Amino acid sequence: MEFSFLDALSIPGHPAKPNDDAWGQTSGAAVVLDGATNLCEPLLPGESDAAWLARFAARRLMAHAQDGAGGRDALARALGEAEKSFTGLRRRAPQHNHENPYASMMFVCAGDGGFEALWYGDCAALVKHPDGRVEIVGDAFDKRAAEARRVKMLAEAKGLAPAAGVNRPEFLTALRAARDSINTGKGSWLFGPNPKAAEHVKTRHIAAAPGTLILLVSDGFLALASDYGVHDAQSLIHAAQAKGLEALGQQLRAIESEDAEGRKYPRFKTSDDATAVLLRLS
Repeated sequence: MEFSFLDALSIPGHPAKPNDDAWGQTSGAAVVLDGATNLCEPLLPGESDAAWLARFAARRLMAHAQDGAGGRDALARALGEAEKSFTGLRRRAPQHNHENPYASMMFVCAGDGGFEALWYGDCAALVKHPDGRVEIVGDAFDKRAAEARRVKMLAEAKGLAPAAGVNRPEFLTALRAARDSINTGKGSWLFGPNPKAAEHVKTRHIAAAPGTLILLVSDGFLALASDYGVHDAQSLIHAAQAKGLEALGQQLRAIESEDAEGRKYPRFKTSDDATAVLLRLS
């Protein structure tokens, strides 16, 4: 089995800010990564440590996959390389865990009888089988619902519009406290400069036949279904195939522009980085 590339889209949440998402694809593997928004001054050269990590991970995962490494092996190597590069490039050692860069991930590797999915956080894979059945791989829908509740609660407590921005002082304390638990055993695990994360990646083998469609998405793109309700998983992957990802990106931004403060759809930013990759298994 291998992946045939059909379409891809990756757009920043704001045109003046870095896109913290990244993606990569080869005939044997593909990945979408969503770098977690910086909650402090960058420790690396450039505007965004999150963007650096997501792009670094996409490159190294694809390189190892092309060299024949299996999914877990490719991930372990890329995590080790991320730790080495981050240590070598950073201006200083992090004083708090929230200063480290992290990323959600959906990484798929083709194999006999289907493909293997490995993931962290709220990236997802939507899988449309030749018989029309659609599977959701990952935890994104549950995580997005929990995030919306959290945003609404924080915004109401601080008397702010939900989409006031993650770097508002009123939000930062709570967000940094949550980020401080990442990859510590006290919270969830994400891709980051810590090889131990390889032991905590979630995995699933998806039995699939040739002709299966696979849509890899970051949560910013998945919001069309998880947050805004204009699609469900089945209609989203159908629209991706029928209309193309650019049209869906335009639909996404139109909905967010109409609810710029996040009062109808609670979220920390008017628009998030949004990435999607459409593949066919052959």
